[in-house]
Amino acid sequence: MAEKVDLKKSLLGYQAKHEEFALLELPERSYLMIEGYGDPNTSPAYAQALQALYPVAYKLKFFSKRELGRDYVVMPLEGLWWAKDVTSFTERRDKSLWHWTMMIMMPDWIERSMFESIKEDLGRKDPPIDLAKVRFEIFAEGLCVQTLHVGPYDDEAQTLRRMHQEFIPERGLELTGRHHEIYLNDPRRVAPENLRTILRQPVRSTSGN
Repeated sequence: MAEKVDLKKSLLGYQAKHEEFALLELPERSYLMIEGYGDPNTSPAYAQALQALYPVAYKLKFFSKRELGRDYVVMPLEGLWWAKDVTSFTERRDKSLWHWTMMIMMPDWIERSMFESIKEDLGRKDPPIDLAKVRFEIFAEGLCVQTLHVGPYDDEAQTLRRMHQEFIPERGLELTGRHHEIYLNDPRRVAPENLRTILRQPVRSTSGN
């Protein structure tokens, strides 16, 4: 029987401390991705995106266990978030203005050809509405700042203000790329005050070095 591995316990970037900011350099990784727009609490597009993303992720897990003899825990849901006005995250929290890419990281032994085969198989009978939008991408963030937020998602603004307006500029850095969140538990099963979310922001040096 294949031993099940939990990559979030060993891979760089999936551990963070509450109220502590850390600077780290992240390598290229493979992800399942799907994009959309609007408030994740009310947008049908968001629900449909997850309904397409998870079946692909779990089919790949079962394929890996059955065909490759390598079992693993499906990685947590992650999201890249952006808007024309960054204060819609840190001040007004106007979720109707948010664009998002929801994604799930893939182990390095999962290849694009496996993804294409699984996606084709899922599409043969009762496919999810947005299955065609799910893609397999290599994503590299490079230098990032991250921390662990504990509590409701809507309470993230204060932590993000500290990250964006204090920690990052004080170290001669500036924001680049998209705000990144990693959801370490399921909001359907965990009380809001106990939610654990890694907040990550790609950065670069303001000196250009």
